[in-house]
Amino acid sequence: MLLRGSPWFIAALALALGLLFPWLKTPLIIALSYGFSALGVAILIRAGQVSFGHAGFTCLAGYAVVALSRAYPQTDGVVLLLVGVIAGVAAGAIAGLFMVRYRGIFFGMLNLALSMVLFAVLGKFYNTTGGTDGLRMERPPFLGQVLERAGFETWLLVLSCLLVVVACWLLGRFYASPTGQALAAIKSNEVRLEYLGISARRVFFTGYVASAALCGFSGGMFALIQGLVTPEMGYWVRSGEYVFIAVLGGTLHPVGAFLGALAFEFLKLFAAQALTGAWQLVIGMVLLVLIFVAPQGLVALLVRFDKRARTPIAANASEAAKLDGTQPP
Repeated sequence: MLLRGSPWFIAALALALGLLFPWLKTPLIIALSYGFSALGVAILIRAGQVSFGHAGFTCLAGYAVVALSRAYPQTDGVVLLLVGVIAGVAAGAIAGLFMVRYRGIFFGMLNLALSMVLFAVLGKFYNTTGGTDGLRMERPPFLGQVLERAGFETWLLVLSCLLVVVACWLLGRFYASPTGQALAAIKSNEVRLEYLGISARRVFFTGYVASAALCGFSGGMFALIQGLVTPEMGYWVRSGEYVFIAVLGGTLHPVGAFLGALAFEFLKLFAAQALTGAWQLVIGMVLLVLIFVAPQGLVALLVRFDKRARTPIAANASEAAKLDGTQPP
């Protein structure tokens, strides 16, 4: 029950913090956007593959959102988010046709190479992409309303929190489905999967496109909250951060990506304030401690508590059944 209700708790906590402390709205929205990208990376980690280039999908979606907003200034923010998802799906489908052929270090490096090509192209074509300065966008209407900055951030935070719950529910259903189980089987024994008559490439392609779609939504969120996109969104360091967040949160449950994202963003925020120029050291130390305490990520702690909470309930139910005579002693 604890694990099942954790997405609602995360969403409610983020929304409450944003409403009580307005200055936290922007960090919370950025953290949740990172969470969606990390969730996309986590899908591939369940298949035993690590991508060091998924920030490229986030960056591409962000530029697509800004380009549409500049061409049609009155386009609603919700439509722009959908455009980000579509851009992620389209790019993921094209790249996935080639990426599903590779595994291990080759898969990770090819994703990295594609993202760095995109990074270089965006930085060179100044007249179209704004070069390293990036592109700015005006604040769009949201749900048909023209809002000031505070109201816009509030609505974007509300929508983000709702979609955290929806994404965790959908991914949970996906993991439990035959396709999700087959995706996890790629990590353990891909050859046996092929012997069963299941195309590992087709299953992996589905997971790859789903991960790109989540990154596309993340890029759209980031573009809306920042009002600016730059090639740095697709740099390899950002891809590494998504992998770090996925590992920090854990892949046992979809909510792990958002746990890791919130922990990462606020740890970085306060560490940078306390130790300017050395916040990477703090994050590295936290990861080292976590490897020993919870090797499977923060969500593993929730799994432990959930099992401990269920054990007394199961024991009490068994004792009651014995007393009622419905279960043999």
